[in-house]
Amino acid sequence: MVPDEDLSRRERQIMQVIYSRGQATAKQIEAEISDPPTRTAIRTMLTILVEKNVLRFHKEGREYVYAPARSPEKTRRGALRSVMSVFFGDSIESLLASHLSDPHSKVDDKTLKRLEKMIREVRQREDQP
Repeated sequence: MVPDEDLSRRERQIMQVIYSRGQATAKQIEAEISDPPTRTAIRTMLTILVEKNVLRFHKEGREYVYAPARSPEKTRRGALRSVMSVFFGDSIESLLASHLSDPHSKVDDKTLKRLEKMIREVRQREDQP
């Protein structure tokens, strides 16, 4: 799988549309990108993304429908690992501290309770042989 930083700006825009929709045609992508390139250029970029194993496709009638080759969850994990490595020295503590100390971050009580539960689950998992 190609890391996100190996994608051009336009390729990342295309991937954003596809991830937000789950799947999309070239026409749908063109409609959702601001200042889009030509449909031919979009199709060319879609072909490149398929060659990079970032996308897969199937045919519906006369249209090709493109979808991510990896699940959004796997892609999120890969992106997070990359951000943690590059910006936080592989430290989850530094990443969370940065987010939680940001005055613009809104972390409600419900979210904090879910995080506490996740931490308890990780501790239990690590305590098992």
